[in-house]
Amino acid sequence: MFSLAQKALLQCDPEFAHDMTIGWLAKTQRSFLNKTYKQTVSPKPVSLWGMQFSNPVGLAAGLDKEGQCVDAFNAMGFGFVEVGTVTPVGQPGNPKPRLFRIPSKHAIINRMGFNNHGVDNLLANIKAANNDGICGINIGKNKATSEEDALNDYRICLEKVYQVADYVTVNISSPNTPGLRNLQYGEALDNLLKGLKDTQSQLADKYGKYTPMALKIAPDLTHTELCSIADSMVNAKIDGVIATNTTLSRDAVSGLPNADEMGGLSGAVLTERSLQVTEQLAAHLQGALPIISVGGINSAVSAQARLDAGASLVQVYSALIYQGPSLVPSIVNGLK
Repeated sequence: MFSLAQKALLQCDPEFAHDMTIGWLAKTQRSFLNKTYKQTVSPKPVSLWGMQFSNPVGLAAGLDKEGQCVDAFNAMGFGFVEVGTVTPVGQPGNPKPRLFRIPSKHAIINRMGFNNHGVDNLLANIKAANNDGICGINIGKNKATSEEDALNDYRICLEKVYQVADYVTVNISSPNTPGLRNLQYGEALDNLLKGLKDTQSQLADKYGKYTPMALKIAPDLTHTELCSIADSMVNAKIDGVIATNTTLSRDAVSGLPNADEMGGLSGAVLTERSLQVTEQLAAHLQGALPIISVGGINSAVSAQARLDAGASLVQVYSALIYQGPSLVPSIVNGLK
């Protein structure tokens, strides 16, 4: 049933299809109807950050922005689920249309712009979930917040989600919020990471709980920039890196319908570049901090390549849209 519905939804406007799917999953995740997408996967446990992940395949942020469907995605067999990106205050995001498919390449372009109802709404959804798995929360800044004041937005979100999240991802790599990627460089990055680590330390003392914090980076970085960011993360004692976000490059889809739309490109076209970034990070970091690899993972082969390259965990998003929930066992069960 879910497969038939998915085929129909792929003929609809992408954002309408997304909203319909999220709505359906939210309504059915704690009922017998979750059998329409529930999957059985082989146990492939991974230990990281003092937690036991049931398998190394997670859902990337962006699909469940509001944390409405954590139980549904757990039922699909994901080893962990990352929700968000969430901002301190709700915002509508960029004007529609802002989501586009490139089916021949199993790719997606989005310029959503951190559309969400705010961190308090997400927390209410997470607290209402059964959530017997690991859930990360991805945080960002509001569009109206200047680069100079970005740290305050991230602090607000970190403080609010700290007790609920199993880990927190700091998103400074979305291409759809003006100026956001500037936070990836030099003094701006060092100041942001120091401020967040100070806040994390204060919260750990306050609550007697250490919540790991990862940084999500872009694929559109030179090797020198990548190494510089890696050094900043190590110096700041950040707990992990998520590589990578969507790309601004259109080389792999040039000339195809929707290829000229503004926004971040994701999907199978990102497989090679994201693998390269994972390899370069692993070579430079030499185990100094764990890597979660995401971007173009659509099979057990591509997932295994990331793990072999040095990633501890992997995440999927676009491939789930095109392949459906069966993607999860097909990857997990095919891993070594």
